[in-house]
Amino acid sequence: MAEPAVPSAADAIVICDACPVLCRIRPGKTGACDRYGNVDGRLTRTDPVVLTAQAADAKNLVPFLKDKEWDGSLVGAAPMFITGIGSGTTYPDYKPAPFIVASAHDGVDMVTVVTEGIFSYCGIKVKIDTDRYVGPEQAAVRCEGEQIGHVTTAEYGSQMLALGGVRHLTGGSKKEGTVTCEAMLSLCNKQPVELTVDGGAALTLLAGRPPVINGALEQRMRVGCGSATIGMFAKQWVGHADEVIVVDDHITGVLTEHQAGRFLDMAAAGIRVRGRRSTPGRYFQVAEPGTGWGGTDVTDPLTIIERIDPKIARPGLRLLMVSTTGEDAAFFVLDDALQPVAHEMPAPLQTVVERIGENCEPALASVLFMAGAGGSLRAGVTENPVRLTRSVKDALTRVTSGGAPVYVWPGGGITYMVDVTLLPENAFGYVPTPALVAPLEFTLRLADYRELGGHMDQVRRLDDVTRAMASVRLESAAGNPWPLAPRR
Repeated sequence: MAEPAVPSAADAIVICDACPVLCRIRPGKTGACDRYGNVDGRLTRTDPVVLTAQAADAKNLVPFLKDKEWDGSLVGAAPMFITGIGSGTTYPDYKPAPFIVASAHDGVDMVTVVTEGIFSYCGIKVKIDTDRYVGPEQAAVRCEGEQIGHVTTAEYGSQMLALGGVRHLTGGSKKEGTVTCEAMLSLCNKQPVELTVDGGAALTLLAGRPPVINGALEQRMRVGCGSATIGMFAKQWVGHADEVIVVDDHITGVLTEHQAGRFLDMAAAGIRVRGRRSTPGRYFQVAEPGTGWGGTDVTDPLTIIERIDPKIARPGLRLLMVSTTGEDAAFFVLDDALQPVAHEMPAPLQTVVERIGENCEPALASVLFMAGAGGSLRAGVTENPVRLTRSVKDALTRVTSGGAPVYVWPGGGITYMVDVTLLPENAFGYVPTPALVAPLEFTLRLADYRELGGHMDQVRRLDDVTRAMASVRLESAAGNPWPLAPRR
C-alpha cells in the first residue's frame, strides 16, 4: 500500500498567532486582517516595516555630487528610526517585541523597542472647529446606523466627539463592534467617514480637513464667543455704530452694556436681547442651538431682540448685528417708531465684519487616537512591566507612535494620545476581534534599558535589522521631534 503524500511546506496551511482570531491561512493567501499571509509555508507580515529618516537641517546641506553623476544610491544617508508600522505584534504576549533595535545618537547608545499594539481599549477624540450645532451633549453618534460614540462637552469654538472605546468594540452586537472598528480605522488612516448624530447633524469627517455638516463645507472657526468678539473689536466700532450685538449660542455680547463699551464711554442704547443676563453685556440662552447665526437656530437676527426701551433708544440709532465668524451680519437704523429698518452696511462697519472673518482660523476636523499600553504589550519590553511604566513617567523612556510624538496622560498606566495626521499613511491596522492595531515605540538609553530588565538577548543593530527585512524609508514628518534626540 502506498504511503500517503506528505504536503510540502509550500502547500501547508499556517495558523497565524498574531492575534486571538488564529486564522488558518492557505498558501498564497492572507488572514482576515490582510496583515499576515502564508508565503511558502511561513507566516509573514505582508507590509514592509516603515523607517523614518531625520529631516535634513537646511543650514548643514552640502552641494550634491557637483562634478559626478548620481548612481541612485543613498549619499550621506540621514539617521534612521525604525517605527512600529509593519513590525508585527507581541501576541500571544509572552514574546519579546518584534524588534529591539540598538542605534547611536550623538555618541550615545540608544535602544528602540518596536511593536504594533493590539488595542481593544482605544478610542478617538474628534475636534470639529465650528459653531454649527452637531447635536445635544451625550447624543449617540452613529455610523451605518450603529452607535459608535457620543457627543461630548464642547470646547472653545469647537464641537467634540468621543468615538470607539471597548464598550462599542466588544460590549454590543457583532455588527456594532465591526462598524466601530471600521470607522475608527478609516479616521485614523486619514480617510473620510460619514456619521449622523441623534437629534443633530449629518457629518463627513476627514482628519486635517474642513468638516462637512449637513452637506455644507465649513470654512471658519469662530473668532471667540460673543462677549470676546465685543472685547476684541469694540474700539473699531465706536463712532460707526451706536449698538453692536454679537449673536452666539453660548454667550451673546451687547456692546453698550459690556465693560468694553462702558470703558469707551458709549451711551446706553436701550435694546434688550432675549435670554438670561449673566454679567453686563453677556447673555446666555438667547436662542436654541442650530445651524444659523453664531451656532443658534436664528436666521432673522431681530428675533432675539426682546424689547426696545423708548426712554433710552432714539430714532436714527445705528445697530449692527453680527455672528462670531462674520459670515452673517446686518445693519439697521431705528425709525421714528423705534423699529429696526435694514440699511446698507456702512463701509467702516463692513471692514470690521470682514476683519472678524480674517481673524477666524480655518475650520478643521482633528482626530486624536487614544489608547492604553497594557501589561502584555509592556511585557514585550521588559520582564517586569511596571518598570517600563515608571521609566515613562520619569521621562527616561520616550513614547512615540509611528515616529510621531504622543501625549502620555498622568496617573497609572501608559495612556497616550497621538494626532493621526503626524503619522505616515496607513499607519493603523485592525484585527477582527475587533480591535485596532497601532504602532508604538519606546526609546531609551541602552544603559537604562539594561537597568529596566529589558530583553537584552534580543537587541540587534539597526543595520542588521534593515538588511534582513523588507522596509520602506520615509522622511520624518515636518515638525515632528526626532525620537532619538534628547529631551529639551
